Amino acid sequence: MASSHQASGIQAGRLAAADIADNFGDLHPAYDAHEAAVAADRCYFCYDAPCMTACPTSIDIPQFIREIQAGHPASAAKTILDQNILGGMCARVCPTETLCEEACVREAAEGKPVEIGRLQRYATDVVMEKDVHPYSRAASTGKKVAVVGAGPAGLSAAHRLAMLGHDVVVYDAKSKAGGLNEFGIAAYKSTEDFAAREVDWLLKIGGITVDYGKKLGADLSLEGLKSDFDAVFLSIGLAGVNALRAAGEDMEGVRDAVDFIEELRQAEDLSALPVGRNVVVIGGGMTAVDAAVQSKLLGAENVTIAYRRDREAMGASRFEQDLAASKGVTLMFNVMPKAIHGNGAAAEIELEYTQVEDGRVRGTGETVRLAAEQVYKAIGQSLQGQPDAVELEGGKIMVDATGRTSVANVWAGGDCASGGEDLTVTAVAEGRDAAMDIHTSLMG
Repeated sequence: MASSHQASGIQAGRLAAADIADNFGDLHPAYDAHEAAVAADRCYFCYDAPCMTACPTSIDIPQFIREIQAGHPASAAKTILDQNILGGMCARVCPTETLCEEACVREAAEGKPVEIGRLQRYATDVVMEKDVHPYSRAASTGKKVAVVGAGPAGLSAAHRLAMLGHDVVVYDAKSKAGGLNEFGIAAYKSTEDFAAREVDWLLKIGGITVDYGKKLGADLSLEGLKSDFDAVFLSIGLAGVNALRAAGEDMEGVRDAVDFIEELRQAEDLSALPVGRNVVVIGGGMTAVDAAVQSKLLGAENVTIAYRRDREAMGASRFEQDLAASKGVTLMFNVMPKAIHGNGAAAEIELEYTQVEDGRVRGTGETVRLAAEQVYKAIGQSLQGQPDAVELEGGKIMVDATGRTSVANVWAGGDCASGGEDLTVTAVAEGRDAAMDIHTSLMG
């Protein structure tokens, strides 16, 4: 007898395993040494480099490209990692097309920037393939710091604190470190288990202990951490997913896009993942694009991203939008979910056309229905399990420019903290800068 999944059109193995493996190959294949040298030759090595200003971690981009050009990729990697210890992952997932590469003088002059992201990957891969960590610890300070959350901000803070001689314990609610790098980014952007390998490499600095299965609010309290440690850094991310507020959103086949992406990233066999013939993703950010593209790569026939505002307002970059379109995803703008229809399991989604008045989205009353056995919600996340004592701002932990919260000896960074864009590279910068402020504070 067919399962309800199969009856509703959701099934595994829509494509042959070999086709799925091809589909999930590296989005931007790595340069070899010759290709890297040719790409580096295109850099003008600007004195007042706009690409460097556009980088949230302020990497000296002309310097590292010059080092690649001179045949010293390990030196180039050191220039990158001094500012961004997760430079390998950022080279893969950072929206360089709207940051450093958009600011590149070559982009302005020719419409073809220096491929900074791929050059960064080339250099960092060279260093990570060596079995020697490029940093060593300072003499022990005798100070202990707790980091809650092993995502990009937490790992960045932990590495910098350990390098400065502090002992660090990183707590994470999951059974694996990496945060969104491990669980929340499309598989074709981070192939060959790169996120886990980067964490292992980062921990070679020493002085960092990782304690898994420990969640703030359930297994850990802020008061307890404050009494056991000299400082606390919170990088707990955003675990809550916003509701659609549409009838039928509790039906089978309707789920959070982040859960789907996590399941896909942790799957041993992608061909065993069930996918619908018709998939609709609600949202307009990177998560929406990642969920939609990967549904298509698994063999879904019709995949649509439905976004309530126009193209210009979409959180995903134009590069990401074009990537989705190139994979056969349909992008619908100015529509919002009104209801999901089906007999216990999703079969159709009813969307209402919208218009924006004074910045607010309003329904027009006109609707359209699309077949949809799977509906993914990618409409933003919210803070969960935040410590009561910490002041919030806009639903996130309120911090100053150095990451200090309203509570003494407690800092925060990454997606859970106010300010900054929700990007891996921004989280790394916030973790690094908070670590420097923690160090200054602890050393008086």
